[in-house]
Amino acid sequence: MSAPEKTALEPAAGAQPTGRWITSPRQRPMSLAVMLPLLRPSRPGEADNGEDFWVLVEKAKLAIEVGFDMIWFPDHFTLASPDLSPPTGGIWEAWTTLAGLAAALPGVPMGPMVACTGFHNPGSIAKMAETLESISRGNFVLGVGCGWYRPEYEMFGLPFDRRVDRFEEALHIISSLTRTGSANFEGTYYQARNAINLPRGPRWQEGGPPLLLGAKKPRMMRLTALYADAWNSDWLASVDDLPPMLAELDKACAEVGRDPETLVRSSSSRFTFDADDPNPAAVRGTPEEMAATLHQYANLGMRQHLVTIDPRTSENFERFAPVIEAFDRG
Repeated sequence: MSAPEKTALEPAAGAQPTGRWITSPRQRPMSLAVMLPLLRPSRPGEADNGEDFWVLVEKAKLAIEVGFDMIWFPDHFTLASPDLSPPTGGIWEAWTTLAGLAAALPGVPMGPMVACTGFHNPGSIAKMAETLESISRGNFVLGVGCGWYRPEYEMFGLPFDRRVDRFEEALHIISSLTRTGSANFEGTYYQARNAINLPRGPRWQEGGPPLLLGAKKPRMMRLTALYADAWNSDWLASVDDLPPMLAELDKACAEVGRDPETLVRSSSSRFTFDADDPNPAAVRGTPEEMAATLHQYANLGMRQHLVTIDPRTSENFERFAPVIEAFDRG
């Protein structure tokens, strides 16, 4: 048996990123993805709000029909409150829901945006990712992050301290298991002792599913440059927010000796059809105006844009179809 590695500062041998990504069947320069909700009853004791799994299947099918290329889901124990107040809402578990959707919608690319490494052992995340890679027939993207919503950590007694330190060790193990099928690592928080990841999914010879990181601060940007095939901007970053973030990402690539062109870039924004929506960052307007905003992201080099539509109803998914049509017209 070989000796485990010490705490890693770079990927294990054979586990380097390649910048692989999904291929849009519509041949768009920037693919369009949508975030679907995983909501259940708003508060304990309230009636079911109808957002069960089969409703999600129908919403996912509709999203693809109106022109989206990919589906993402959040990974949380509870609904996150932007002001970090105690949670009051429920949310479906992401991994099991993704497994059901991958079986119900064969060939549709999907993944967690992003899977929190603080909720699971890295070996479990790698195994779940490999299983979804098989269920989805090679259309899974593994998005990972270190988490941010303290109340859900405290709710289940999970450690919130030194999250990036813990994340770096988990990321090293996950990337090694999914890209090479094995890992051997002895860290402060996680260990993988001659661990194997079998069976492998359909893209095992290519290095498994693409790995995406969500990052905005320097250390996470560096980990992105070291490990990720793809990067996602800070949640709901505006067009004006992106240039300094992209500069930081390019700097991180230069520091680790990576060609920045090999790192796929993706962004996110919120679109609303509610005239009374108080959020000034929400994209609104005519279909042509909304499409023009999407083109601004594409012009910044984004390979995918993640759309959150509020309210996330089937009717609003249908209302977004003219936006996609206008985007495709150029």
